[in-house]
Amino acid sequence: MSFTNTYETHVLNYVFTAASVTRPTAWYVGLFTADPTDSGSTANEVSGNGYARTAVSFTVSNDLATNSAAVEFPAANGGNWGTITHMAVMTASSSGDMIVHSALTVAKAINDGDVFRIPTGDLDITLA
Repeated sequence: MSFTNTYETHVLNYVFTAASVTRPTAWYVGLFTADPTDSGSTANEVSGNGYARTAVSFTVSNDLATNSAAVEFPAANGGNWGTITHMAVMTASSSGDMIVHSALTVAKAINDGDVFRIPTGDLDITLA
């Protein structure tokens, strides 16, 4: 996963200056049909048909943050969500800031009635 420009700046300020950095207190996964890029654009985030960002919690060990419980989105309801190609970790259930984003290993078409799931331990964030 790649940090957005905003959070790269937060990390650099935290490590190399005395500047105050506001830390997120909640995390949500958002799904996208195209790359949101390092700018953190939500223009291609899924919307409608029962879609909602879903809360996620993490555990951190050494240089790895991973989801500590499965993440399960509500079923697509009333229509398709399209082909999910990217995901992001956000600071709020709506609006908020994008922290990190990544392409999925395999894109997944979500049709009416389908559920998108991320098993425990399958959402990994590292600093390289």
